Amino acid sequence: MPAAMVVALSAGLLTAAAPAAHAAVGASLPFTSVEAESATTTGTKIGPDYTQGTIASEASGRQAVRLDPGRRVEFTVPSASNAVNVSYNVPDGQSGSLNVYVNGTKLARTLPVTSKYSYIDTGWIAGAKTHHFFDNARMLLGQSVQPGDKVAFEPTGTQVTVDVSDFEQVDGAATQPAGSVSVTSKGADPSGNGDSTQAFRDAIAAAQGGVVWIPPGDYRLTSSLSGVQNVTLQGAGSWYSIVHTSRFIDQSSSSGSVHIKDFAVLGEVTERVDSNPDNFVNGALGPNSSVSGMWIQHMKVGLWLMGDNDNLVVENNRILDTTADGLNLNGNAHGVRVRNNFLRNQGDDSLAMWSLNGADSNSSFENNTISQPNLANGIAIYGGTDIAVRNNLVSDTNALGSGIAISNQKFLDPFSPLSGTITVAGNTLVRTGAINPNWNHPMGALRVDSYDSAINATVNITDTTITDSPYSAFEFVSGGGHGYPVAGVNITGATVRNTGTVVVQAETQGAAKFSNVQATGVGAAGIYNCPYPSGSGTFTVGDGGGNSGWSSTWGDCSTWPQPGQGNTDPDPGRNLAKGRPATATGSQDVYTPGKAVDGDAGTYWESANNAFPQSLTVDLGSAQAVRRLVLKLPPSSAWGARTQTVTVLGSTDGSTYSTVVGSTGYRFDPATGNTATVPLPASTSLRYLRLTVSANTGWPAGQFSEVEAYLTS
Repeated sequence: MPAAMVVALSAGLLTAAAPAAHAAVGASLPFTSVEAESATTTGTKIGPDYTQGTIASEASGRQAVRLDPGRRVEFTVPSASNAVNVSYNVPDGQSGSLNVYVNGTKLARTLPVTSKYSYIDTGWIAGAKTHHFFDNARMLLGQSVQPGDKVAFEPTGTQVTVDVSDFEQVDGAATQPAGSVSVTSKGADPSGNGDSTQAFRDAIAAAQGGVVWIPPGDYRLTSSLSGVQNVTLQGAGSWYSIVHTSRFIDQSSSSGSVHIKDFAVLGEVTERVDSNPDNFVNGALGPNSSVSGMWIQHMKVGLWLMGDNDNLVVENNRILDTTADGLNLNGNAHGVRVRNNFLRNQGDDSLAMWSLNGADSNSSFENNTISQPNLANGIAIYGGTDIAVRNNLVSDTNALGSGIAISNQKFLDPFSPLSGTITVAGNTLVRTGAINPNWNHPMGALRVDSYDSAINATVNITDTTITDSPYSAFEFVSGGGHGYPVAGVNITGATVRNTGTVVVQAETQGAAKFSNVQATGVGAAGIYNCPYPSGSGTFTVGDGGGNSGWSSTWGDCSTWPQPGQGNTDPDPGRNLAKGRPATATGSQDVYTPGKAVDGDAGTYWESANNAFPQSLTVDLGSAQAVRRLVLKLPPSSAWGARTQTVTVLGSTDGSTYSTVVGSTGYRFDPATGNTATVPLPASTSLRYLRLTVSANTGWPAGQFSEVEAYLTS
């Protein structure tokens, strides 16, 4: 809007494993993210929640951990790191800090947290509520930590809700390129106290055809730069060279060859004012330009691109906490490549092409990772010719949007509708799609929308994975309510898992051909086929063969299917715990809770030693009538026989637990597979499964290599 891979949650890390036949999905990132709800905590887990306007609904995975002052969340470091970035929320109007502990030792530095950049209101956007609850804060740890080390956060002064931590090994600062012009040689102040605007302008003028060097330091600019062309702006790295401004480049034209790389631009945008150019780049960089290695945060928009930006490359950047779009190609973009970027917490479309004043053409969004756009879509294509959206990973859209939208919504004129071939290939969408309060019904994970005019382009959607959509997988709609047709759509090779309502949500006339679309865990029915307005025409669901799991049709166009309302479980014999989020009261070294639900009996969770009782908790995702548990230890004969004393508890809300099976000794013997079966009462219904170990004759800790939960006795 204007201003087939498998996704597995293992030990709280969102990982992606693509089939060999397809390219990798999402960006190749320099950090590893760990979810707070998978960490050890003395706080309170919130969520999952998909309700617009709630804190948990905007969190990664729709869950987070709320910490009152003095409470902690402790992460197990997944890889060698010397820096961390934390996504967090604090109550509106409050600020404070996080104490940081490494392996139990408190660091001298704290991590400031604030609500200053959060709680955005956009009353002029129909259907919007207060949103943008989370923010990001980063710090260099001052030391290296290794896999299995512990990093903990503890709030002081205010309640803090921690969502996710990104652990990163940051290289040392780069050195000045030979022949470059340093901004400090023109009077820039690296302390951040003085105004460095004129020094930047003078360095750019002096370095035409060369490089402007931004040494390590903090630089304050009080107005935007313009007339930037035929120059490279280069820093020592985005953790070292930091420019503080809410408007970095603002220019309507440029002759091009502008290259911006390897520094951070941090703004002070605390509201969304669409008439203000509060953007990292506003306007044009000119042809054959590039933006790479940047950390862009607290702007209205990262890049709002108008005019001539032909052959622009935007790659390897982080765009965080914008109050509107992350990047918008605002018409006349030709040959633009936006690839391998990470975007989190956008207040509008994370990535958009909007063909205003001229068609965007032959441009692409490829291998980007997008998390938590909280008002609108992960990726949106509004008109344009021969556009590609390939191998992106989009998760956790919140309101008024889909994971990917292919649309003829014009917003303003003159607008160039979709034409040529629109390629949507190899994308993975996780927990995407949301209720649109203006329509009073949901938007699908992937939406094709003839909003203001018929779709006559060829739209090829291939090799798509849609996981845990709260509502539908594929939606075909004329969002303006006119009933314009959708035609020329081919969907080939899709995997749909655990969609809340339907696989196909058809609400306008037209047709789409489906081939090799396989669905499991469909919530209500395979197809909702109810074009609007009534009598406007029909939508044909073409069967190209190879489809399975979604043949049923919702029979009542007067009602909307609700999540989970319909089909019986397609696989009642499956292990409900496999791949589900797991937490524990403690863990030893690399033997983290997720190892007990990863489907591999050779890996295992081990609790803190000599600290009974210890508990492992698995979130099954929804209340389940579990009838049998199978507990395992590694089958190797190196594991001697032992007896563990275990109490089984259950909860439907993650807060109040009741005993399901009282304290019992279970024998694990490698001679019989090192497994123990636990029958559960016929009345059992639980979402959160907790195993509390109070004794172990073989080792002074709780140990499980697999915890399996089944509906069958």
